[in-house]
Amino acid sequence: MDKKKVLVVGSGGREHALVWKLSKSPMVREVVAAPGNPGMGKLARLAPVAADDLDGIVLLACREKPDLVVIGPEAPLVGGLVDLLRSEGILALGPVRAAARLEGSKSFAKEIMREFGIPTAPFAVFDDFKEAERYVREAKRPLVVKADGLCAGKGVFVTQGIDEALAALHILMRERKFGNAGSRVVIEERLVGREISYHVLSDGRRFLPIGVAQDHKRLEDGDRGPNTGGMGAYSPVPFVHQELEEKITKEIVEPLLHGMRLKGIPYTGVLFVGIMVVGDQPYVLEFNVRFGDPEAQVLMRRWRDDVYPFFEKAAGGDLGEMRLELDASSAVAVVLASEGYPDAPRTGQKIDGIEEAEQEAGVCVFHAGTRRREDGSFESAGGRVLTVTGMGMDLEAAIECAYRGVSRIRFEGMRYRKDIGAQGRCVGFGLH
Repeated sequence: MDKKKVLVVGSGGREHALVWKLSKSPMVREVVAAPGNPGMGKLARLAPVAADDLDGIVLLACREKPDLVVIGPEAPLVGGLVDLLRSEGILALGPVRAAARLEGSKSFAKEIMREFGIPTAPFAVFDDFKEAERYVREAKRPLVVKADGLCAGKGVFVTQGIDEALAALHILMRERKFGNAGSRVVIEERLVGREISYHVLSDGRRFLPIGVAQDHKRLEDGDRGPNTGGMGAYSPVPFVHQELEEKITKEIVEPLLHGMRLKGIPYTGVLFVGIMVVGDQPYVLEFNVRFGDPEAQVLMRRWRDDVYPFFEKAAGGDLGEMRLELDASSAVAVVLASEGYPDAPRTGQKIDGIEEAEQEAGVCVFHAGTRRREDGSFESAGGRVLTVTGMGMDLEAAIECAYRGVSRIRFEGMRYRKDIGAQGRCVGFGLH
């Protein structure tokens, strides 16, 4: 068997987890990461090309001739990297630019949901501040205000009343905190329930469920503070039982993939469906066109099979009769963030204890925002610095494992949530 070369695009904890899992594949001889991060150095050859340098990534791929390109972040997908790679005859896992609009434009995603009867919150779309302001003032229920474009997970405002909703509009449309991404907004009715991240792998026609997780987006314990890119996750989720999962696939995933085919833009790659479960009914909050972060970290820990053939066949448009097996154990991921995250993270802080953490049974640490110091140690270089993952026979054991790992790591200003997985502890359903 000819072993394969894989190029992984991205530099965060999600990409480190993908590199980690791909490097274990008996089918893979080499992993190249662009740009990667220093934590990947023992697993992959790093290429200093930024993930959003699309021309640079294409030139790198033409030079390296990988058998498969796996694209981690959303920006290059929304920018059309898959289209560019395909034009060079290079196989890539991810949707083409037209399909990536599911994440690149929240209004596009909402219109798709309306057209194909996919359950979601009632909404309205605005390009004009005054019209949006009038809508908010006349609203009878709490609202969620979202920037239409990409904001690295930070352009969503879950508001309690009119004043908060108006403040969100001002931040997005007047202050332009997120640039042109906030020039159009989606305002939707706020749903109250339990949020989950549902992932599938699609070849454009068939799909495989590849795991459900629960992310923790708020900065502080008890789901308080500002939204972030994600402060932790766990998988599986106790209340996602078979009946609920069947609803998700029948009412959301299948209609979406069918609708995208009807529009002539079949969806290939990883699809992340952000869902609010209200009672026993799932509603779509958002579509993402790649693995979540930190959801990828727990899903890769639970993925028992060799990931390479699944990724290759999905990218090639033919999953055939493949079946996926996830570990029955639980996985928990705790994000260690810098002081000042998410608005103004403080960087350059020396990190101690990573090796000690990984000596704990069941612990694996994925790098996100780190760099090497002259003495060979690591220091913080971003908002989310590390993701500490732990495995256990059940959720309680996985939580204890992850936090044992966290307790070994130290850097000045380090902050993390201490309640990752707590919602799952209170659920009476059996694990699924």
